[in-house]
Amino acid sequence: MAKTLISVDIKKKATQQAQPQHNRWHPDIPPVVSVKPGDDFIIEALDWTGGQIKNDDNAADIRDCYLPPCHHLVGPIEVKGAEPGDILVVDILDIGPLRGNEWGYTGIFKTANGGGFLTDLFPEPRKAIWDCKGIYASSRHIPKVRFAAITHPGLIGCAPSHKLLAEWNKREAALIATNPDRVPPFALPPEPEGVLLGTLKGADLKKAAKEAARTIPPREHGGNCDIKNISRGSRIYFPVYVKGAKLSMGDYHFSQGDGEITFCGAIEMAGWIHLHVDIIKGGVGKYGLTNPLFKISPVDPHYGDFLAFEGISVDDKSGKQLYNDATMAMRRACMNAIEYLSRFGYSKEQAYVILGCAPVEARIGGVVDIPNACVSVAIPTDMFEFDIHPNAAGPKKQVDSSKADLARAR
Repeated sequence: MAKTLISVDIKKKATQQAQPQHNRWHPDIPPVVSVKPGDDFIIEALDWTGGQIKNDDNAADIRDCYLPPCHHLVGPIEVKGAEPGDILVVDILDIGPLRGNEWGYTGIFKTANGGGFLTDLFPEPRKAIWDCKGIYASSRHIPKVRFAAITHPGLIGCAPSHKLLAEWNKREAALIATNPDRVPPFALPPEPEGVLLGTLKGADLKKAAKEAARTIPPREHGGNCDIKNISRGSRIYFPVYVKGAKLSMGDYHFSQGDGEITFCGAIEMAGWIHLHVDIIKGGVGKYGLTNPLFKISPVDPHYGDFLAFEGISVDDKSGKQLYNDATMAMRRACMNAIEYLSRFGYSKEQAYVILGCAPVEARIGGVVDIPNACVSVAIPTDMFEFDIHPNAAGPKKQVDSSKADLARAR
């Protein structure tokens, strides 16, 4: 049995855990445990909000979620012998929800509190609770849907160097300056409010709190990539930027679709992950790594039939032709899928959440056929208890969203 090196108590707040947590990226955060190349071990984590969301039918916790802390990460984990320029090899041997706490949630956040990919269309807070039974997910808030999950860590990465951290802050500050009053903002600058930096104290804590990077975006070190295919059986190759690598993780997902489009769009969970680590000395130079790369897991649900919705880069509001805009094409594909699912009785919020957390496959079909990029969003048809294929009779209402819909804030 692998040893659990970091454990959490879901009955306690993030600030009360036995091993200090952190919610920013900074090279000076001290490691909480050390491992050697070749070791395997288990790491537990709270859900990304630190336990703010409850298993109930009221989305007030989504509405009122306190976001300055954002992701609650466990670690850093020192890997002995790792030095800048090495590659840290991380195998995900297994992952799952904490025993006795086999549930998760998906949320739609209001625009002023994070929003989502389609926040202009879905600006109000909503919540779906999911039961996690074995590899399957189902929800009392979204009837007649059950799917096999691709469970994964939404966030995992090594600590940045001081130089890399300064680069992040400089380029993101420049982006914010182009429209500083935008809601939601273009990026999030360092923010001392709500900061957790492990065991840093005193002047070191105050200094680092003003520099430490927020955890929302993925960056060169990995971080919040939200790639559903980094699942059990995957191997990740991380560039190492500091001595000991300082590996951290959190934001465990029971399931997610490509894009995690509702912002809190996965099935978020408190959970555990079983890892194995090794080092490739000098690997960054040998392979020219500037970002992590990973080997896709051999373990995936075997859905053989999909309906794929296309989208192109034409603005849905103005009808303006855009040039090879893959983001707009993704938006249009998602909107087409949501409209289609609503014809079977789902509320559009329910359909939005399905796209966010089910094993949905998004693909960029083309970026050379000017002026339209083409993106497809493919939904496994077998996850529904009814046939969603088009036919001559037309769609038949299968669910009644007036009786079972996403939880609203009360």
